[in-house]
Amino acid sequence: MMRTMIAFLFLMTATAQAADFEITPAIQAELEKGKAILAAIAAEPAILAAVQEQNKKGPLPGMDNAKWKLTLRTDPIVEGFRSNPAGQFLRTQISKNRGTFNEIFLSAANGEKVAFAEKTTRYIHKGNPKFDVPFNTGKPWQGGPEFDESSQTYAIQIAVPVMDQGKTIGVLVAGMNLSHLSRSDR
Repeated sequence: MMRTMIAFLFLMTATAQAADFEITPAIQAELEKGKAILAAIAAEPAILAAVQEQNKKGPLPGMDNAKWKLTLRTDPIVEGFRSNPAGQFLRTQISKNRGTFNEIFLSAANGEKVAFAEKTTRYIHKGNPKFDVPFNTGKPWQGGPEFDESSQTYAIQIAVPVMDQGKTIGVLVAGMNLSHLSRSDR
């Protein structure tokens, strides 16, 4: 009971802090730069090849978001998404972009994971705006300020379509750290 109450209070505080975050014109400009960087990453051959390969296979049999939540970060399935060539590439992009992104993950056509830098809270993002908007419209998506459970930071998520010959084949999502964004507003 006490643990649940502490978690609830933490979530309420996190929600209030994220809600107080103002997206100024300077911060929006940084978010637009982030979208441009993310779109360039989404066009990389390693990303395209990984999504094309995953689209041939489809989601892992029996894996859903409930089972994913119970899957440990040390599980070979999770480690496979981190250590595959696309996952390694995404981790280097986080390092290369020095604090711009606190997480990056790649989803295939059914919303299932292809690769990520760190384990995500969900395995399938289909049905969520961060996947559906870029996948169905071919345009970037931007969320609002929120506490991101998987990265344990306050962030704004952005997403871009992964395109192959003019057709959307997947989605690349990144979290932009609010503390990084607020420094750009000074």
